[in-house]
Amino acid sequence: MINQVILVEPSLEYRDLYMDFYEDWLGSGEDMVPWVIERDPSNFEAYVAFLYAEDSEDKLTRESWVPHSTYWLINEADKLVGAVNIRHRLNQKLSESGGNIGYGIRPSERRKGYAGALLAKSLIRTRELGLNRVLVVCDQGNIGSEKTILKNGGIFESEFTEANGNIIRRFWIEL
Repeated sequence: MINQVILVEPSLEYRDLYMDFYEDWLGSGEDMVPWVIERDPSNFEAYVAFLYAEDSEDKLTRESWVPHSTYWLINEADKLVGAVNIRHRLNQKLSESGGNIGYGIRPSERRKGYAGALLAKSLIRTRELGLNRVLVVCDQGNIGSEKTILKNGGIFESEFTEANGNIIRRFWIEL
């Protein structure tokens, strides 16, 4: 069943699926990951435009930012179950604690194999961007995420302690 999931580019046609995804996550009270899903999608057309606003070098409006692309994972039951934000290159902050790929699975659909499928499909996209190695990170103690990264070829490099004391585990994946 997990083989039947698809990674799609954000589009207005997925509005209802996305709103269900967003409400599920909002209702859980958990931190929303990746960062782009924190944005209120009430004006869905503006939200989708926001997702494409900095997807290439020539569109960047902030010097400290990097180009990034967002994709959604849809399962075999036509339910949006996950989101990924792929950073096309790294800056200092991303090198320390953000990585090239940030992804999340909606709370009600976890522990079903979707994270592994989402990361695997994301690695294909990063290859298409011309990257040959990517940094993927997770919080120390997030055993599920660490297992997902390792299963997809992650090699542990180091830990980074953020200003708030949170410890980030850093893994490289060769493409």
